[in-house]
Amino acid sequence: MARILIADDEQKMRHLLSMILEGADHEVIPVEDGQQAYDQLEKNRFDMLITDIKMPRMTGIQLLERIKQEEIPCPVIIITAFATIDSAVDAMRTGASDYITKPFDTEQILLAVERTLNVSKLLDENKVLKDRIRTIEQKKKIIYESEKMRQLLELASNVAQSDSAVLIQGESGTGKELIARFVHEASPRASARFVPVNCAAISSSLVESELFGHEKGAFTGADKQVQGKFEFASKGTIFLDEIGDLPLETQAKLLRVLQEKRICRVGGNKEIETDVRVICATNKNLEELVKKEKFRDDLFYRINVFPLVPPPLRERQDDIIPLVRHFLDQYEIGRQKELSNGAQAILTGHSWPGNVRELANAVERGMILSGADGVLKTEVFSFLNPDNEKSLPEGDLFRLPPGGIDLEKVVSNLALQALEAASGNQSEAARRLGLTRAKFRVLIKQAGGSNES
Repeated sequence: MARILIADDEQKMRHLLSMILEGADHEVIPVEDGQQAYDQLEKNRFDMLITDIKMPRMTGIQLLERIKQEEIPCPVIIITAFATIDSAVDAMRTGASDYITKPFDTEQILLAVERTLNVSKLLDENKVLKDRIRTIEQKKKIIYESEKMRQLLELASNVAQSDSAVLIQGESGTGKELIARFVHEASPRASARFVPVNCAAISSSLVESELFGHEKGAFTGADKQVQGKFEFASKGTIFLDEIGDLPLETQAKLLRVLQEKRICRVGGNKEIETDVRVICATNKNLEELVKKEKFRDDLFYRINVFPLVPPPLRERQDDIIPLVRHFLDQYEIGRQKELSNGAQAILTGHSWPGNVRELANAVERGMILSGADGVLKTEVFSFLNPDNEKSLPEGDLFRLPPGGIDLEKVVSNLALQALEAASGNQSEAARRLGLTRAKFRVLIKQAGGSNES
């Protein structure tokens, strides 16, 4: 049974639709125009809206636009006696789920309602997914505005609901562990432990003991039984970071654990059942390592069920300033810091080979260099543009990043940087850019700048 809102200025049509839908066991709330329908949608939740186009006070198309603008999760069927190709196109472009012309028969209405209820279900699921992502983001401090990160977190939230193995591959500093924690927190295992293991930080002689545990007397110094990380992570998630550095011999044993879901402690004979979610991460190209026989192909296929690739910071420039403001809040000591336009331009223009980790370090360094000044200006981040770059041939000063750039934004940012570096002197700023003062004034006007530094 669905809860359906009907908006039509004809009483007979409201009555007819109510009879048809109530006969199919749906709850129906009829109203006389678009404004009344909008008032109802603001106060109550509906699985669907069926609306006429031509109505007093607010038309069906206007109502549809309001619903879309305010992101009200209610699919819409447009129904009208004045059908034209243009009106149908307008309705569908505005977001209608279906379009029906009068007169219609009962089967036609019921079929359209059934199709649209499927859309309603998807909208509900999407809202639940978005709410879950938003909750986990707030909890784990994932800061982003870019579309690439939104898509990544949506994928991560989807795979979190299963127990499939996840492989997170990306450059150093892109937040692979943060993504792994996000998957854990979004999963049914969230109430259990998340156990991170850095495979590169464990000596090859101890890695098996670290992962699977050991029995007393298993080797010199093993004076007691020790539980391994797989046992410790029982019912939860184990995160194997830098999986590409795992020795080949241990890779074979890890593969068996993943296949059999049992471990055997070093020096022991008893097999112990394991119930853990496995997430792996690496900044290496595992496919290349497989070709060079430095990584087992069967293990690679076992852990690469669902790959996630956090984008490098240079490909998500929209996230740089939000991240900087987040770090400023973290590092703030007694006084709030602000970013000048020039400083923002330097930060968004840097390639960040160390990604978010490098950005965090740069902000902390900038905070120290700024001292008591409440504004982080261009010169504070001058260490990001080494002097030796000035000696490069002019053609090598700027390199197009893989994700491309917004040229107008770059030009505007350069103009603001120059103005700040020249302490608000437009003539000096124009000279630094090799422009006439008149051309520079045009750039500043486009950038929305002023004479002030």
